[in-house]
Amino acid sequence: MRVLVTGSAGFIGNHVSLRLLEEGRDVVGIDNLNHYYDVNLKRRRIERLTPFENYINAPIDINDQDKLNKVFKDYKIDQIIHLAAQAGVRHSLTAPRDYIDANISGFMNILEACRNFGTKHLVYASTSSVYGGNTKIPFSEHDGTNHPKSIYAATKKANELMAHSYSHLFNFPVTGLRFFTVYGPWGRPDMALFKFTKAILNNKPIDLYNNGNMKRDFTYIDDIVESITHILAKAPEIDSNWNSNLPDPATSGIAPYRVYNIGSNNPVNLMDFVEILEKKLGREAIKNYMPMQPGDVDISWANADELAQNIGYTPITPLDKGIHNFVDWYLDYFEIRN
Repeated sequence: MRVLVTGSAGFIGNHVSLRLLEEGRDVVGIDNLNHYYDVNLKRRRIERLTPFENYINAPIDINDQDKLNKVFKDYKIDQIIHLAAQAGVRHSLTAPRDYIDANISGFMNILEACRNFGTKHLVYASTSSVYGGNTKIPFSEHDGTNHPKSIYAATKKANELMAHSYSHLFNFPVTGLRFFTVYGPWGRPDMALFKFTKAILNNKPIDLYNNGNMKRDFTYIDDIVESITHILAKAPEIDSNWNSNLPDPATSGIAPYRVYNIGSNNPVNLMDFVEILEKKLGREAIKNYMPMQPGDVDISWANADELAQNIGYTPITPLDKGIHNFVDWYLDYFEIRN
């Protein structure tokens, strides 16, 4: 079956596309190469895909419904991994409309294409940020997520609701993925590991919010890819045990719908994260302690039991190995002799 991957020049989308291509799957990749961060990095990612004969590059914007429909019509898409989005909590404080355009309007166009052209399974990116004001940890898919702390989180919560509505009305399977702090080679320059590595190598300070008193459930990119490929092969069904008097947010009794956390179930102190990075780089970071930022949370922690039980996979990559792999890639990519 042919798979459409939106955001194929993005961090996760590129890794997923490469994995599917290596497995012999036919992949159509969509990306508009926007300027949120270095376009050259996105182009280099695409260069990893173009040698495959089973890859089709479609450089369009998902906000263009006509062009999107043409892709669905011309290439007869069977499954969709929708990863194109405007990411970043802090950027959403200053450019909220970017998130409405990409994450709401763009997702609506994806759903409309699924409705009009048929799909065997839509897998789409949500985020751990939807847990927002929740303080019960670890975060479970079975808990409510009605108190987002940022516009970014609010748009992803909206995606989950929109996906459920379309799944119910038009009877196609949808699975939402709540990613927890993804990191690894070819990562995004706006993420902590990329920024910290660059700053330390250039003897610049790193900003540690909440005075460094943060915990994150870091999830290595290979574990994300493995989880997605497993999930893609297992389309959800209507939950026959669903109780409409006590509705479970993770499943549905009226739609083939499912939401999963994808995380390591292992929150790490930010200062321990920095220490591992310092040891790998052989340099001490200049630390700039900052207050908590608006829209941020002090801890993210995934309850990944549902992923293990229903999909049969648990993220396994140790943080020190993941950081080492990223640094090796970074030094090679920027041709730095450390």
